[in-house]
Amino acid sequence: MRRTRLVAVAALGLVLGAAAGCGEKSKYVPVSGVVKLNGKPYPKAVVLFQPVGGRDNPNPGRGSMGVTDENGRFVLKGDDGQNGAVVGTHQVKIRTEGEKMGFDPETGSPDNVPGPQKSQVDPIPADWRALSDAHTFTVPPGGTDQANFDLSNPRHKN
Repeated sequence: MRRTRLVAVAALGLVLGAAAGCGEKSKYVPVSGVVKLNGKPYPKAVVLFQPVGGRDNPNPGRGSMGVTDENGRFVLKGDDGQNGAVVGTHQVKIRTEGEKMGFDPETGSPDNVPGPQKSQVDPIPADWRALSDAHTFTVPPGGTDQANFDLSNPRHKN
């Protein structure tokens, strides 16, 4: 009987300890960098970092976002208001700020909706405008100010 009670108390302690760990906030570190398009700083780019989970850490934390200034510089902020990004590998998505940006008329749209005028086309290459494993960045434990992205679009003249 005494052994059963000891096992029950130990099991309860493990469950309570695990539940307490679930409420911990992810550790954010400062992350900033520069976005360039065809070698020149690109203003008004929205930079999104989404942490990638793995076997050891299936829920690595929340995503972060920043918008570039006139010098192409951005500083990430978590979607929960925390400054920075969580440590680890992130998928990166970059697009131009604004709702009026459309598809590239040379590649078309997935649903064949009539496209916007050329002045409204987002010059950010299409493969950067979606989260994928093609574009990743690893945030180091101490943070970084070197999250730099130099994009190329030969059809865009800046």
